[in-house]
Amino acid sequence: MGRADTHLHTEYSGYSNLGIMKFPESVTTPAQQVDKGIKNGMDVIAITDHDETRGAFEAQKYAKTIDGIDVIAGEEITTADGEIIGLFLTEKVPAGLPVEETADIVKEQGGLLIVPHPFSFHVFALREKMFDVDFDGFETINGGHPDKYTNRFARAVMDRYPGKWAETASSDAHSLYTSGTCWTEFEGTTAEEFRKAILNRTTKACGKPASVFSQVQWSMNVAFGGQKLLYKSLRGTIEYKEDDHLVEKIESINRLKKATGMVAATAYAIPPIPFLATTLSVYYLHRGAKKLIPEIPQRLEGIDEILRSKGKLR
Repeated sequence: MGRADTHLHTEYSGYSNLGIMKFPESVTTPAQQVDKGIKNGMDVIAITDHDETRGAFEAQKYAKTIDGIDVIAGEEITTADGEIIGLFLTEKVPAGLPVEETADIVKEQGGLLIVPHPFSFHVFALREKMFDVDFDGFETINGGHPDKYTNRFARAVMDRYPGKWAETASSDAHSLYTSGTCWTEFEGTTAEEFRKAILNRTTKACGKPASVFSQVQWSMNVAFGGQKLLYKSLRGTIEYKEDDHLVEKIESINRLKKATGMVAATAYAIPPIPFLATTLSVYYLHRGAKKLIPEIPQRLEGIDEILRSKGKLR
């Protein structure tokens, strides 16, 4: 059985906001994700940066110079209704469109539609809106969701309608520390054989979410990586790459903000701050999951009604 990790991020994923703070989604290069995929024993990976395909195409080009892995060009697309992943893309899909229009664009490219973390309560997920489009599969295990609800409910939905969609598992890794924690098993070893398995609904989701410690490592990696970029920008030695939204953001701020960002990154990386921040996040996720778990039976019945109303369930 082949292994595929088809939800990976690189430095091309830009940045996120946390209140007044802005931080990189990832500081990992496309080549590093490819090398890590080989080390993790993956036959296939997909680079799925946020609203960008440049990193995926770079990873594909790099993978052709080595043996042992296929790279799929993908994108985690921010639609007006939530996030969706397009795989086997030939060009970037614009962000901000309704999910139905986004799905049409992906399909016009001959791509596959995968719903990431479909029932997450703490990221921009499609949730029940996903049933408005004909997607190919969804993640029943997402490596970035250690809460006890998101993956559990996704698994319950998949089991309720056997054979209706392909099940996938992906690490959703934004760093090398969390890459490879989850994967999708399929018959074969190539990207095309993975595509066939998705369309035939014969895949199997494997693995488990990344550990709390590896999440701490990722956050510190982002802090130090961002600090390094800020320093290079101050010195005028930062390397600009086309469609690198993180570098574009760094270059757009003034020198005082760059210096302040460097100080903040240093402060964050000093223990116990990163451990405290991660502990508080885990506590928040635990409380949210505990509240939602009792509602699972009722929510499943609601999905029955949605599918029945759309003629997708008899």
